[in-house]
Amino acid sequence: MNAPSSTAPARALGTTPAGTPWHASLRVAVLASLAVIIVLLAFLWPSYTSKVKDLPLIVAGPPAATAQLTTGLSATGMFDITSATDREAAVVAIEERNAYGAVVAGPGGVEVLTATAASPIAAQAITGVAQKLAAQAAQQAQATGAEAPKVTMTEVAPFGEKDPRGSNVAVAGLPLAMGGMVGGVLVSLLVSGHRRRFGAVAAYAVIGGLALAAVLGPWLHVLTGSYLVEAAIMGAALFATASFIVGLHGLIGQPGIAVGAIVTLFLGNPLSGMSLPKELLPWHWGEIGQFFVPGASGTLLRLESYFPQASTTHGWLVLAAWSLAGLAMLWFGPHRDDHAAADTTTETAVETELLPA
Repeated sequence: MNAPSSTAPARALGTTPAGTPWHASLRVAVLASLAVIIVLLAFLWPSYTSKVKDLPLIVAGPPAATAQLTTGLSATGMFDITSATDREAAVVAIEERNAYGAVVAGPGGVEVLTATAASPIAAQAITGVAQKLAAQAAQQAQATGAEAPKVTMTEVAPFGEKDPRGSNVAVAGLPLAMGGMVGGVLVSLLVSGHRRRFGAVAAYAVIGGLALAAVLGPWLHVLTGSYLVEAAIMGAALFATASFIVGLHGLIGQPGIAVGAIVTLFLGNPLSGMSLPKELLPWHWGEIGQFFVPGASGTLLRLESYFPQASTTHGWLVLAAWSLAGLAMLWFGPHRDDHAAADTTTETAVETELLPA
């Protein structure tokens, strides 16, 4: 009679293996429910708590004409007013993304400049100002019997023809954040060795950046800037997110994957400013969001497509900082080769079992 295998589980005849205790099962259900609530709040909270405030707005024209405009606009509490000497200076400020729009006073009336590509919400608020100015001018003209001054609208930075409302630009930020997260998770779980992981992340960033730029640019025409520059931005964003997750995995092991995903998707993405102007978010969260990968990359893509005169230094520095942090954690982390060690242990165990006794 053959002796029972030492690897067989010791189990009494007629019994079934015990399942997870009920209290542990209930704890998992509660934790899962809390996770769903956190996910909902992460994406809903910014828009729910936002309000139109502190939007940078230029008021240009002769001091006598702009004084009354500045007083009236400041009283609304929606704008952060900056004065400019003339219309040309106001346009430069908008093109460099130092303001969302401008109100220019001149001899023939008032011209309101908007930049829908900077933010449709901000443009809508500034359009509302133009409508109020036109209504006030009509009332004054009716009361005095004089001709009402003209109030005209001019769009300085519109969206592309294929996406006139900018809805696709706002949505593009989520797949970019998720793409970096997915790449980091797959490399962490499927690739062994920190050098090979670095190579896999770099290759993924190059291929993914070229592919995503082709879809959002030449194919769907969501982005209208240089294809190669947009591919570089997307590749840098994918590399920054993926290397950060892989680096966390190398630093603290498996929990690093979850931490990296939370930072990217549930913190960085809602604060990115892709859907809402950063000024509308409560406290300083809008500014803080620009120091995360989704915020930096989203702003870079918007600037490349619609505001080529604006500075892009901040965005590139943020992406570089996240990439370097991820690589440092990967290179020097104590768990950088855990997956390779696990594979070696598994192969050794299988070979031992196959050897004859």
